[in-house]
Amino acid sequence: MNDALRLKICDLLHENAKLSPETIARMLGETPDVIENTIRELEQEKVILRYSAVVNWDKLPVNQVTAVIDVKVLPQREVGFDAIARKIYRFDEVKSVSLMSGGYDLQVTVVGRDLREVSRFVSEKLATLENVTSTATHFLLKTYKSDGVIYDDTDGERRLMITP
Repeated sequence: MNDALRLKICDLLHENAKLSPETIARMLGETPDVIENTIRELEQEKVILRYSAVVNWDKLPVNQVTAVIDVKVLPQREVGFDAIARKIYRFDEVKSVSLMSGGYDLQVTVVGRDLREVSRFVSEKLATLENVTSTATHFLLKTYKSDGVIYDDTDGERRLMITP
């Protein structure tokens, strides 16, 4: 198993999941069969979990609110933070859960239809979990860049000249 090749394939697919095995093979000087077999192995090993598009939701007519919630929890004996993280990521509203350093233990990203729905999730589901000691909710107002992709499309904007 060539770790360098696996890493290069993951880098390319992370940048553009639509690349075909043939294109990746040309880019890396390998055969398509080698690339296809390596991708299959990466999928079976759950290194590659899924393929998805990066969507600028601000440009679509959808009503949704994204919140980043910092959560303090009491770690449990022998499982640390894992058990509470598993409880949290099973909620449909939760898009990501990460263990953090600093003042809070977990960072949870939640998407809802509106502020009220996210608030209800925090007050009725998240904050009431055993071992959750406090939360701090931050609502996302605008995304400028995420996962290496710039969302702030200002190249097409032109400011009008102001003359006295």
